[in-house]
Amino acid sequence: MRYLPIDSQLFVQNRQRLVSLLKPKSLVVVNANDIMPTNADGTMAFRQNNDLFYLTGVDQEETRLVLFPEHPDPKFREVLFLRETSELIEIWEGHKLTKIEAEQVTGLPQKQVYWTHQFEQIFGQMVFEAEHIYLNTNEHTRASVNVQTQDARYIAQFRDQYPLHQLERLAPLMHHLRAIKQPQELPLIQTAIDTTDKMFRRLLGFIKPGVWEYEIEAEMMHEFLRNRSRGAAYTPIIASGANACVLHYIENSQQCQDGDVILLDIGAEYANYNADMTRSVPVNGRFTARQRAVYDAVLRVMKEATQMLKTGNLWDEYHREVGKVMESELIGLGLLDRTDVQNQNPDVPLYKKYFMHGTSHFLGLDVHDVGNKYRKMEPGMVFTVEPGIYIREEKLGIRLENNILITESGNLDLMRNIPVEAEEIEELMN
Repeated sequence: MRYLPIDSQLFVQNRQRLVSLLKPKSLVVVNANDIMPTNADGTMAFRQNNDLFYLTGVDQEETRLVLFPEHPDPKFREVLFLRETSELIEIWEGHKLTKIEAEQVTGLPQKQVYWTHQFEQIFGQMVFEAEHIYLNTNEHTRASVNVQTQDARYIAQFRDQYPLHQLERLAPLMHHLRAIKQPQELPLIQTAIDTTDKMFRRLLGFIKPGVWEYEIEAEMMHEFLRNRSRGAAYTPIIASGANACVLHYIENSQQCQDGDVILLDIGAEYANYNADMTRSVPVNGRFTARQRAVYDAVLRVMKEATQMLKTGNLWDEYHREVGKVMESELIGLGLLDRTDVQNQNPDVPLYKKYFMHGTSHFLGLDVHDVGNKYRKMEPGMVFTVEPGIYIREEKLGIRLENNILITESGNLDLMRNIPVEAEEIEELMN
């Protein structure tokens, strides 16, 4: 892996936290993701299942973790299965984890590490002692899964082989655990953010009239890769002019014009953890008066929304309050009429014409990380805060986004060192 080694105690403790939530006599199976095909003999870059990574630190395909904390035989209480390597695999694909290396990564004794082809033999000595079997699925509320995953195949296989066992959902437990970031996770997120900071400062010296959006993307990737990142945490949005009013514009193919504002929604990945930053900057280095007025309005909403991210608040209530702040700013910009706002249908607020997405989401191993919006905000949660105003008739879209850690004493802006004030942006660009 490109990233530096992670203390295995993080994964040991994560497994212990999961075990504390299980029903009596429970067994857990967590699978690695597949390597996804493209065409012919091509494949996509491998991306590990985040739950498996959270519990083991293993960043390799064909891996499986089985937990059975109450198994009568101690060696079967935590078992890891790895892909067995060979000389042929070493020649064609490179190095795979040895059992000794797996112990160093996961904190599991190597005597509890087996090869994947031994799974059925070992699992048969475990499964009949269990009363509850926890299997994993993707239960993200925004997920749209159109391919059969390793998890889906295994659920079908398990039901066929062991039809009388009681299945349980692992996802709610993992969502509960992963929502609170552990102390060892925060430096990994911060490294992704610091790499994003370096990238953004590089772009501020590069953006000018005439450059192409894809050239900006190339500069971004250069800075990410040279800092041990696998690359962008998500498909980057580099949207100049009217493109900024397309929320998920990812073509990045237009030439940047003098007088336009360019919206940059780009963040680095590091050790599977993610940064998620948005900045909007003037292509020529200077905001017009109108652009600056809209920019400052978005920045004020961002600052007020940040203050609302604190222990005890609820997701839906938070978003309603941010909406009220945005209404006021849109009235000030002449985009909404105060009387119309007073008479609006509260279920269809008028501000949604110009600010049509949510203000915050969980952040961590997933960019839109797992968590439960009905759970009150707690210390250790990390959220984005990302208001925006999109005026299609003016070909102007401005969004600003930082990443916020909730603490016992308030919150901490993890992107506080990344330039966001209009004056600083202009100064660095000129």
